[in-house]
Amino acid sequence: MASPAVHRSSIQRVSTFKDRTTTTAATPSSSTGTSSSLSLLDSFASDPIFSKFLSSDFNSTQFSSDALSSGTAAARAEKIQDGIRLLEKQLRSEVLNRHDDLLAQLSSVKDADSSLASIRSAVSTLQSSVRRIRSEIADPNRQIRSKTVQLSNLHFTVDLLQSTVRVLRLSKKLREVMAEPDVQKLDLSKAAQLHSEILRLCNENDLSGIGVIDEELKLVFEAGQRLRSEGMKALERGLEGFNQAEVGAGLQVFYNLGELRSTVDGLINKYKSQGVKSVSVALDMKAISGGGGGFGGPGGIQRSGTPQIGSGGKAKERLWQRMGSCMDQLHSVVVAIWHLQRVLSKKRDPFTHVLLLDEVMQDGDPLLTARVWEAIVKSFANQMKSTFTASSFVKEIFTVGYPKLLSMIENLVERISRDTDVKGVLPAITVEGRDQMVGAIEVFQTAFLALCLSRLSDLVNSVFPMSNRGSVPSKEHISRIISRIQEEIEAVQLDARLTLLVLREISKVLLLLAQRAEYQISTGPEARQISGPATPAQVKNFTLCQHLQDIHGSISAMTKGLPPIASDILSQSLNTIYEVACDSVTSLFQSMLDHLESCILEIHNQNFGATDNNSSSYMEELQKHISHFRTEFLSKLLPSSAKVISIGTETICTRLVRSMASRVLIFFIRHASLVRPLSESGKLRMARDMAELELAVGQNLFPVEQLGAPYRALRAFRPVIFLETSQLNGSPLLQDLPPSVILHHLYSRAPDELQSPMQRNKLSPLQYSLWLDSQGEDQIWKGIKATLDDYAVQVKARGDKEFSPVYPLMLSLGSSITENNVVSRKSNTIN
Repeated sequence: MASPAVHRSSIQRVSTFKDRTTTTAATPSSSTGTSSSLSLLDSFASDPIFSKFLSSDFNSTQFSSDALSSGTAAARAEKIQDGIRLLEKQLRSEVLNRHDDLLAQLSSVKDADSSLASIRSAVSTLQSSVRRIRSEIADPNRQIRSKTVQLSNLHFTVDLLQSTVRVLRLSKKLREVMAEPDVQKLDLSKAAQLHSEILRLCNENDLSGIGVIDEELKLVFEAGQRLRSEGMKALERGLEGFNQAEVGAGLQVFYNLGELRSTVDGLINKYKSQGVKSVSVALDMKAISGGGGGFGGPGGIQRSGTPQIGSGGKAKERLWQRMGSCMDQLHSVVVAIWHLQRVLSKKRDPFTHVLLLDEVMQDGDPLLTARVWEAIVKSFANQMKSTFTASSFVKEIFTVGYPKLLSMIENLVERISRDTDVKGVLPAITVEGRDQMVGAIEVFQTAFLALCLSRLSDLVNSVFPMSNRGSVPSKEHISRIISRIQEEIEAVQLDARLTLLVLREISKVLLLLAQRAEYQISTGPEARQISGPATPAQVKNFTLCQHLQDIHGSISAMTKGLPPIASDILSQSLNTIYEVACDSVTSLFQSMLDHLESCILEIHNQNFGATDNNSSSYMEELQKHISHFRTEFLSKLLPSSAKVISIGTETICTRLVRSMASRVLIFFIRHASLVRPLSESGKLRMARDMAELELAVGQNLFPVEQLGAPYRALRAFRPVIFLETSQLNGSPLLQDLPPSVILHHLYSRAPDELQSPMQRNKLSPLQYSLWLDSQGEDQIWKGIKATLDDYAVQVKARGDKEFSPVYPLMLSLGSSITENNVVSRKSNTIN
């Protein structure tokens, strides 16, 4: 065996050999030889024949074949010989140029051979030592491996024995627990825990094949079947009786068995099927029409889903009974699932404290009640759509009886919500769920509303036919329309949402009615004449007005007990009815009012400045026309006694009459204040005219005490004309009179040179009255102020130092108007 020193010297010699080779190769002669060899290789590489020999994929056979086929084989062979000679010459030159280097490397090779011989000897010695050591440790290794296998087998056997003993012990406990004869006292949860533990041990330790274990497993499997049966019975009893304890016990059994999720999924599918089946059974027309006997023999249902003649009434009753039973079953299904969900959300395993709900649901999973409700709604919607299309009989019943159908669904939802309303627990149905169920019968809702609109429209069309414009419906016809509308509202008033939908249809009908009534209104001179008795055209308009008035009042009264939104829905159509009713008599009222105003304008042709105790001719004319209007026209529009009318029960006609009466009083006060001059005798005459006007209006038009501000103004103006000018300022009577009336009256107390705006602008009483109608108090004051300024200029021009007592009083009243307007504008700006 060579020593390490010998090995190192050999390595050193090899290294020295390499160094010498490297040094020798660096001589000039080698550089020259290298350059010549490179130039020869370059010439070969550029030669078209020799370059092929330098290719790595040179094929001598292919080269020879090409040379022979081209007919230049001899020439190429000669050229190749020349190339060989050049290469040999170059090789000889290289050997001669590198003679010293080759000799030096030959010496290094001999040294390397010597070193390798020493290494071979050392390696042989090492291998001999390894073989000796291997022979010494092989036997102990075999013994250790054998003992290790034995130990492992012993451990495995011990584990098997321990597991087997534990399984047998648990099996014995299981038998003892399952041996309880009284099912009520049977500890199902403990037995399920033992059953699960036994199977777990058998699976983990692979105890199958052991005779005693296989015998015990037969009993364990039988016990498992019984546990599942008893656990399901407890679970179902608890769900039916809403007993949380029984439901919790049943769930604990299946949790201990490791089958909680699959069991809950099975229950959900079971209740889903029950709900879906109850819907399909309820709408089974074959069973409805053919069951129970008494339907005219076999084949009780026809192809269109319509029972045979004579069996429709009983089939209809049976259909509603089945729908009621279906609602009860759906209620039971949903509440049972909610109860199951409630217990799962509260129950925890007593050992692991795991919430049972977490075992059956993952994050993002829908609630159990949502899954069941979704399936029920989907099935219900599909069945309803199918029935609507397939069975004309059911379609008719559910369309006509849609309020009853909707009430059933509303009651179902309400019962479920009420029975699942527990603090701290989610309800079984959300608002969205309720809307989904109602949406399932939307097809019948649409048909019901269309039927409602059709019934009412047909009634209106029959009462107001387009073909006969001259006919006027009777009061009985109008009562039928009102009664029918009331019936439609009463049929759905228990459901607020459906009521609003029906009111929208009623609104369409009222618009149609207003349109038809408007078409019947008579126009032209006959409708506006006021000189003689009422014409047939006017009587017809009176009748239409009263009919529309009755409809407006009755419908408005129906909506008083409904939510405010009901009035909003009908507001447009009721306003249209109101406007059409007004339009039917507006032209007549305007003609009457124009004539009464013309009579009042005659006051300016009377001499109130002279002494005259005779009655005023204009007032006699006014009274005569008021009486005529009452007799010929208003008596046909108003109740027999206008005094019994109160503002709270005001009708369309009484409003028009009240408006006319108020206008008459205001118009009279305005022009009475413009009378100039006004003597003491004239004041008495005017006071008498006012008393006669009050009596005429109160007896023939409207109770004057109910007219409000116009009547108070008339009552205040009578004593005001008798007050001294000095007493006017600060008199409480002025509060009931418009400032313009007081200012105009003061002209009658002023000197002639203080002209009124009417005199200053040379307007007729009618023209000035029309201007007053279009202006506010502040604009009227501006016109009066202009006359006061003119008067002041005239007084100053004459050099007088005193003004009429009326002048400062009018300025004071006018300034109060300006101040009130400024305050009003500031208040509006702040608001």
